Amino acid sequence: MEADIIAVGTELTCGAVANTNAVWLSQRLLEAGVAVRRQITVGDRLDDVRESIERSLGAVDVVLLTGGLGPTQDDLTREALSAALGRPLESDRASEEHIRAFFRSIGRPMPEANLRQAMIPAGAMALANAWGTAPGIRAEAGQAVIYALPGVPREMRETFDRYVAPELRERASGAAVAVRVLHTYGLGESIIGQHLSDLMTPGRNPSVGTQASEGQISVRVIGRGASPEEVRRLVDADADRIRALLGDVVFGEGDDTLPLVVGRRLTELGRTVATAESCTGGLIAKSLTDVSGSSAYFLRGYVTYSNESKIDLLGVPRELIQSHGAVSGPVAEAMAAGCRSRAGSDYALSATGIAGPTGGSADKPVGLVYIGLADANGCAVCELRFGAHLNREAIRDRACKTALNLLRRRLYGMRT
Repeated sequence: MEADIIAVGTELTCGAVANTNAVWLSQRLLEAGVAVRRQITVGDRLDDVRESIERSLGAVDVVLLTGGLGPTQDDLTREALSAALGRPLESDRASEEHIRAFFRSIGRPMPEANLRQAMIPAGAMALANAWGTAPGIRAEAGQAVIYALPGVPREMRETFDRYVAPELRERASGAAVAVRVLHTYGLGESIIGQHLSDLMTPGRNPSVGTQASEGQISVRVIGRGASPEEVRRLVDADADRIRALLGDVVFGEGDDTLPLVVGRRLTELGRTVATAESCTGGLIAKSLTDVSGSSAYFLRGYVTYSNESKIDLLGVPRELIQSHGAVSGPVAEAMAAGCRSRAGSDYALSATGIAGPTGGSADKPVGLVYIGLADANGCAVCELRFGAHLNREAIRDRACKTALNLLRRRLYGMRT
């Protein structure tokens, strides 16, 4: 089975809102055994939405629309669907009552415009929305089934899970799909591609591909087969081989992030960490404390942006800064050691660098960052040159991830 996803909304085409619904739906369709042929984004123009629906109806088994089901004049999905199907809109009594009841429950008068949301094409079925006023719509045209879902992400997801996913799994019976995603940090995408070249042959089952995102490379394994057991064996075998080929650059899988993996390991070992940051401005501390339960292992964070703060709060010798500069290996080492001593933590991370776009020089260009990691055995410092081609946000992000990855490797006894 194949599907097209049509996301409706001028807020999407003009870039005001990210199209997260299409990403989520693609993942869920794959899990249901349905391959996505196209993702289409269309503005709030009746003819454009109608034309997109008509094109998809003749090409795929499933058409999924999101957005354009609201009460305002620019919400045109139901009208476009009606025109594409050649069926008039009719009021669905159950949906109308649900909308009225919703406004009664919140003690507010109902604008008459909201009753537009109860209109669906003749012969279609309304999909009750327990989380908002706009019901979804299910219709059929030839061999294709069409689902129009609300654009609000939570309402869309709940409607999909309740009505769409069970039906699609049944329609796609006889086809099983399994997906595993492994996350890496420390190697470029091209190098990872070289390591995995035998697994990435076009047409191979499972299919293996890479995705780069802000320095992190993820490897996706998608297997298809006649039964869940068969496809799981195929995917698991490839995942094991990928781990063997890439080794310790693989830091996690699925929903794992570097802060989550680091926090999990600190908890397992009963260890603590503190941070001393200059160029990253507290980003490392934020990343660590974004994880629920981080109070068990994160003790404190210092943002020592100025030279005086490095001296006063961390005990960095003034002459060290004068001799080597604030952006230097010796200062990163002193920051980490001072942070660990003052916080009383098992580990301390430090970061000092030039995030740009100003402040660079021939000797110390934009993108130069030093990361320090201190523990009971001393302090290791790594010099990083991310390059001036990255913007300030990207340099800080890479520095943060590199610091966390350095700590991850130390926590697991890997070479740092």
